[in-house]
Amino acid sequence: VQTPWTIKNPDSKSPNKEEIIKQECYVFDFAPDRALRQIADYSCRLNVNESNPEKKVEEFIHFLPVLAYDGSSMKQVDAAGILDMAMSGTTATLLARRWESALLVNVDNNTLQRLMNNQDAMKALMSIEGFRNLNQDIETIINKSESVKKAKQEANERELSKKEKKELTDEEKEYKSIRKQIQEKLIKFATRVPVFMYLTDYRERSLKDVITQLEPGLFKKVTGLEVKDFELLVSLGVFNSALMNDAVYKFKRYEDASLEYIGINKHDGEDIGLFDTVLSNDDYSQSFFNE
Repeated sequence: VQTPWTIKNPDSKSPNKEEIIKQECYVFDFAPDRALRQIADYSCRLNVNESNPEKKVEEFIHFLPVLAYDGSSMKQVDAAGILDMAMSGTTATLLARRWESALLVNVDNNTLQRLMNNQDAMKALMSIEGFRNLNQDIETIINKSESVKKAKQEANERELSKKEKKELTDEEKEYKSIRKQIQEKLIKFATRVPVFMYLTDYRERSLKDVITQLEPGLFKKVTGLEVKDFELLVSLGVFNSALMNDAVYKFKRYEDASLEYIGINKHDGEDIGLFDTVLSNDDYSQSFFNE
C-alpha cells in the first residue's frame, strides 16, 4: 500500500519539495488477494470515527483507485467490490461478467460448420428465441468469410480497384456483424447457467452431470433447452469447457466465501463439481489457498 506514495516522491534528498514528475502512477501486484486485503485493512484503520468499512475504503480509493481486468478491458473496482475481493478473491460484478465473456462460446468457422452439418443441433438452437434465422446466418458467415479470405490473397498479387476494396470491406463487416450476433445469443444462454447453479444444491457433482442426470427438468425451465440438445451442443464444441470449468469454480468459491463469512459451511469436506469435471475437497482447498 505504501508503494504508490514512495513512487510519487522519488527525491530522497528533498522529501518536502513539491515537483510532480509523473502525472499518473500504476502499481501492479501479482498477488491481488493479498494487496486488496492490505488495502481493506489499511483503509479501515485510517478513520476511527467511521464505523462503516465500505465508506472507509471508498474514501481511500478516491486517492488510490483499484483497477481490475474483467476479460476484455480494465474497470475500476468500487469499495464493495474490494471488500468482496479481499474476502473471496473476486467481486459479484466480475463474477457476472465472467459469464458474459465472448470466450465461453466458440463461433469460429469450423464450429459453425459442425453446427450447420448437424440438423438436430440446428433445430434445437432455432427453437430458442433469437435463433430463427440461424441456418441462413451461418451460411452467410462461412461463405463471405471464405470470399473475403480469397480476395485478400488476390490483393497480395495485384492491386484491387476501389470498387473491389469497398465490396471486400462491406462483406467483411457483414459476416463479422452476424458472427458477433450469434456469439451474443449463445452468451445470453450461458448467462442463465449461474441461475441454474443457484437453484440446485448438487455441488459435489459436475454441472454437466447435474444438468443431464439430476435436474434436467429444472435446466429446461431455466434455459429453455432440452438436456439432449445441450449434450449435443457440448459435443460439437459450442461451449469452451476449460473456461466453463473456471467460471463454475469461481462461482462456487465466491459462494463458499460468502457463506463462511456469515458462519455457514454446510458443504465442508465435500467434493466440488465444476462444469465437466469434479475436484476433490483437498484439491479445491489447495487451489483456493494457492490463489
